[in-house]
Amino acid sequence: MIEEKDDTGGVGAGPSPANDTAELPDAELPDEGIETTPETRLAEVEAELAEAKDRLLRALAEAENTRRRFQREREDSLKYAIAGFAKDLLSPVDNLRRALDSLPESEVGDPRVKSLLEGVAATERELLGTFERHGLKRIDPKGERFDHNFHQAIFEAERADVAPGTVVEVLQPGYVLHDRLLRPAMVGVAKAPANAAAADDSESAA
Repeated sequence: MIEEKDDTGGVGAGPSPANDTAELPDAELPDEGIETTPETRLAEVEAELAEAKDRLLRALAEAENTRRRFQREREDSLKYAIAGFAKDLLSPVDNLRRALDSLPESEVGDPRVKSLLEGVAATERELLGTFERHGLKRIDPKGERFDHNFHQAIFEAERADVAPGTVVEVLQPGYVLHDRLLRPAMVGVAKAPANAAAADDSESAA
């Protein structure tokens, strides 16, 4: 008996072999959350831009403040650079004034001495003029109201002819460099006489 061959040339027509590739279940996709809408994304971008703008403005403001502070410090350093040098010159100027006060010109009879005093006075004027050109000014507050910001009280004197607190004597003039006190003026200040103060107390008690 002759066996039939199938079309593939094999012997017999057996059952079809099982498919080796099994169908896999659909792969699960990760949960991507709520879908972002264009409006939401636009709002997020606008918020990010606003935050970046705020940081930029803060950085610019800080840079401007730093520039202004540096400029102010530079101007102050130039403005007050001569403070130490000017302070060292105050004592020689004081000595010139003491020399002039020690021998008033009205009491000088010798022409040579008078000429010498005039030369000392001219030197003092020239120095004070140079001081003022560089912002250094003398404080000579006789007759003015005492100001603790620029004056230093050395003594008090009872005076009935002036108001209490008035500068009646300047022992040593002061100096300011621009708006900065370089040396306070040493002064004597008037106060009310004791009998006037007692009278005021009596009136207050009455």
